[in-house]
Amino acid sequence: MIEIEAKLLRADSAIYATGERVECLIEFTHKVFSDETAASQAGRNANEASQENLAWASAQLHCYRKTSYSTSSGDRAAELTEMIGRTALDAVTQAPGEVIVATKPKILFCDLRLQPGETKMYFFNEFVPRDGPPTYRGHNIRYFYKITIATQRVKSKVQTLAVPIRVLPIPIISRPDELPVTVETNEELAPTNPFLEKREISELEISWHHLKNVTARRAPKFYRISNKRGFVGRFCLFKPAYKLGEDIVGSLDFDPGVNPRKVRCVQFSVKLQQQELSIRPQPVQNHQLQTQSSTSDDVSSINSFDMASIASGVVADNLHKSATSASSRDKEAPEPTGKLSTISTSHQVCYATLQTQVVVPIPLHVTPTFRTDLVDVRWRLHFEFVTTTLMDFGIPNPESGELKAPAEMPVETMVWNLPVTVYAANPLQIYAPNQTFNLLIK
Repeated sequence: MIEIEAKLLRADSAIYATGERVECLIEFTHKVFSDETAASQAGRNANEASQENLAWASAQLHCYRKTSYSTSSGDRAAELTEMIGRTALDAVTQAPGEVIVATKPKILFCDLRLQPGETKMYFFNEFVPRDGPPTYRGHNIRYFYKITIATQRVKSKVQTLAVPIRVLPIPIISRPDELPVTVETNEELAPTNPFLEKREISELEISWHHLKNVTARRAPKFYRISNKRGFVGRFCLFKPAYKLGEDIVGSLDFDPGVNPRKVRCVQFSVKLQQQELSIRPQPVQNHQLQTQSSTSDDVSSINSFDMASIASGVVADNLHKSATSASSRDKEAPEPTGKLSTISTSHQVCYATLQTQVVVPIPLHVTPTFRTDLVDVRWRLHFEFVTTTLMDFGIPNPESGELKAPAEMPVETMVWNLPVTVYAANPLQIYAPNQTFNLLIK
């Protein structure tokens, strides 16, 4: 009996970023039991009876996809075409789901012979593909990664051991050609040593540096919140991009200023929600054709003017009318919501409050913002405000000197959604201890 034991070298976290190297130790041990010892003492050849032999073993990284979305006939044809010429190992790896990303298999050994109690250790390393999706468990689709360790005895079936890992997406630099200029500029400012070799900066380090700059940049934005009755409040979001494990911090100001207050916010709640939007080709409808034709008419009418009339401002009104009509048509179409998952919630009662703060934590176990050919995962802040037109809360009680709360209060509820972007954190900062995975081959 042979036992295969696999364990990742990163013991504190089985989480990796796209483009990062995955390292794994794989041990093959010949287990000896009392039955085998008795059989060897029965007169058989000890070397032939106790020696174990494996024909080959390989390891590679697979990304699987499980989805309830229907794929087109073209995709089915491509899948059938790719199935031609595949080996038996590929058929085995198709069991947990559809393989969408696979690295080249690395041969660990060929014709391995193990004596009783002998152990052989092998080292496997591979880069996580940059173009692959992150690990995601959604409503209608799932993405997950596994290191597949396959081995086979002579005249036996292929047996596999799967080691799951979690993958986080790292944004790719849009213009990597500008990076050497930045590196040279930084080196010019530092003291130079002619005897030191220049260290090459990897693409992953560049991506991490870019991610730190994006999430650390502060750009406060103010949003005025009002309903049909008047001003409700003003919300300030200090930055639009966050990393896993951070807190989304904002402030709410209910002071209307010099204008008289006509509506008051009684309470509000803020929910951090994850949106799962399906990306599927939709048939072209008649109103879409009419929209395209009217838009083309607007463009043709704009192009018919000469540059002199545009410079003199003659067509300014026409340009404004075209943009307004397009915006009105866009408002008629409802924005897709998709599948929603509420991750965290913050609730406050703020009837007599002029200013308060909002703190919504982002957990470490969720999936950041990403997009593939089938799904688009986004994040948003979902606000629910409960407002009232009752300005004086309660009636003065002359006996006790306190306010008597009203028995009934007319209220209205309004909702508001604010999109935010969530990026991945450093995998070393997320504590997720891995375990050892075993496989017994009898």
